[in-house]
Amino acid sequence: MEPYDALVAIEVFESATRAFDCLKDDLASPDADALAHHQPEELIASRGRELQRLLLQARLDLRARHEREAKTRAGVVLGADGQARRYREYGHRRELACVFGTVTVERCAWRGRKMSCVHPADAELSLPAGRHSHGLRRLAVTEAVRGSYDQARAAIEDRCGKVLGKRQAEGLVVTTASDIDAFYRSKVPLPATADTLLVIQADGKGIPMRPEALRPATLKNLNNARRAMRTRLAPGEKPNRKRMATLACVFDASPTVRRPHDIIAPPEGRSDRRPRRPGPKAKAKWLTASVTEAPESVNAAAFEQAEARDAGHHRPWIVLVDGARHQLDLIHAEAARRQVAVHVLLDFVHVSEYACGAAHAFHPVGTPEAETWVAGHLTTILHGQAARAAAEITEQADNAGLADAKREAADKCVRYLTGHLDQLHYDTALAKGWPIATGAIEGASRHLIGDRLDVTGARWSLAGAEAVLKLRAVKDNDDLDTYLDFHLAREHERLYPTPDQHNYKLTA
Repeated sequence: MEPYDALVAIEVFESATRAFDCLKDDLASPDADALAHHQPEELIASRGRELQRLLLQARLDLRARHEREAKTRAGVVLGADGQARRYREYGHRRELACVFGTVTVERCAWRGRKMSCVHPADAELSLPAGRHSHGLRRLAVTEAVRGSYDQARAAIEDRCGKVLGKRQAEGLVVTTASDIDAFYRSKVPLPATADTLLVIQADGKGIPMRPEALRPATLKNLNNARRAMRTRLAPGEKPNRKRMATLACVFDASPTVRRPHDIIAPPEGRSDRRPRRPGPKAKAKWLTASVTEAPESVNAAAFEQAEARDAGHHRPWIVLVDGARHQLDLIHAEAARRQVAVHVLLDFVHVSEYACGAAHAFHPVGTPEAETWVAGHLTTILHGQAARAAAEITEQADNAGLADAKREAADKCVRYLTGHLDQLHYDTALAKGWPIATGAIEGASRHLIGDRLDVTGARWSLAGAEAVLKLRAVKDNDDLDTYLDFHLAREHERLYPTPDQHNYKLTA
């Protein structure tokens, strides 16, 4: 740095230097010897933020001074429209709220006759469209996907001061989620060997919404509902306040051969001579979710991710579902469209729930007899003999003379089994080492929605729910930092296009 520039820098950074010297003197004074360790810690934290703000302000002021004093390079500045701006104006200011507080950005404006002004410094500094810096946006997203907006606002205020309101935080989160689909289209998954399983799982879970965000049929039911009790729902009544979100995940897994007794313990217990074998472990898991897109779109996105991992369809494709007919139809349609062979299995946990419901028609709840009954029939199903299990349950119900609710519980299990025989080939799945339960997507449903979007008292707007849901999925994929960098690059191109930008394509 030349002497003149050094003197200018000393002048511009004088306020920050004074603040640092003052803090240093207070910490070095004899009175500080009497302070407990937490008191200087609190002093540095509170006054250190103001020192950081002054340093950033000085950096911006120094840049503004250099811009004012610089000679015009070519005498003109081109706008995004390719037109030249020849006249320069000084002193244009805008506020910028950042993680240290609020600073002022001064820059030059370039004008042309009957043309809008251009601020070259905005593009060089990559300033946002609003008043909140990218660092503050990143912090808002990090806090909002972790807890409520009130908690996010409180955490930001504790760290940065009063720079962001609750509604502003929600707006930043919604804006930040806008490039997630483009990000994953540009991301190439890592390859895997031909014997590695490719697993797809899908599920749905409701999110409590504001009335205007409900689907028309749900809103109609809400408006037409006649509640039996004023203070609570009667048995069988539905609140009609949720909108169904669709979730899907794709992951790799190494085959792990198992036996039925690795899944269901025999009535006499497991033998030490035959230890239980663990199931396949998920690797490279990828999640997607949406409350605005149709299930067809989410299902297609999952297949698109799977095809990116196995474009030649050389690996075994395993699809695990809960048995909803509409979901099965979507899977088969998407597989046929992509000409890929998929092995569809029902989630074994759902099967066991139906079996438990049927067991209580014959034995009291929680008794050893009910547990033994369930274990016996589930073992039969795991051996690939679901039709036999259904026939035995029907015969036992006939012989016991079951009626009414108990007969319906037994028949419900039988209908579930006989209606999905093609998806109950667990003998083949266990012999080939495939997973048979949807633990990955069930856990994702609880984490993505249950822990954040379905908390007590929550009522979501459509845009807010979609943004938080997608960002939580990105975070669960361990892609949040990479995605935020991608989003900021896309945001810069949208805000500051160049005349020849159409000749280039953004890469991740």
